[in-house]
Amino acid sequence: MKRKHFILFFILVLSSAYAYAPNLLFSAKTGTITFTSDAPLELIKAGSDQLKGWLNPDSRQFSFSIDIKTFKGFKASTQKKHFNENYLESDKYPQATFEGKIIENIDLRRDGLYNVRAKGNLFVHGVVQERIIKCNLTIKNGLVSVKSNFIVLLADHNIAIPKILDQKLASDIKVEVMTDLTEK
Repeated sequence: MKRKHFILFFILVLSSAYAYAPNLLFSAKTGTITFTSDAPLELIKAGSDQLKGWLNPDSRQFSFSIDIKTFKGFKASTQKKHFNENYLESDKYPQATFEGKIIENIDLRRDGLYNVRAKGNLFVHGVVQERIIKCNLTIKNGLVSVKSNFIVLLADHNIAIPKILDQKLASDIKVEVMTDLTEK
């Protein structure tokens, strides 16, 4: 009789542990993000392959971050220096993040191609801006591939361009994101 009670108790404990288990997450250990400033006198392009993040397939919530100092590919070392010291002030604001939720009610466990909108807070240079960013999701065999292109206005994040450099630095920066997320 005691053995039956023990087995029943064990089954109840396992059932309750399953019911309160955290949701499964998709995670990205690396992804790429590139930016382009196409000003009349100068083209600046750099990228990082250090984008990290997660996506909850049940709630459709997400969070992505990038360490600003990981951007590479500048044409000149002075471009990188000005980028980190004068514009993004990466010692003071080392991370850029985007956190929020996918608006469309889609099943992120189902294979397919989806055009979605990600609504959330974009945090760059110490300033948070609520944004809706269009994304293309490709879901296949438990892998979620994300691609997105969007514009970031420097003024929206209190990044000032000295008048002397307004022909060398665009006020609107083109951003491209690509990452793969796998079940964690």
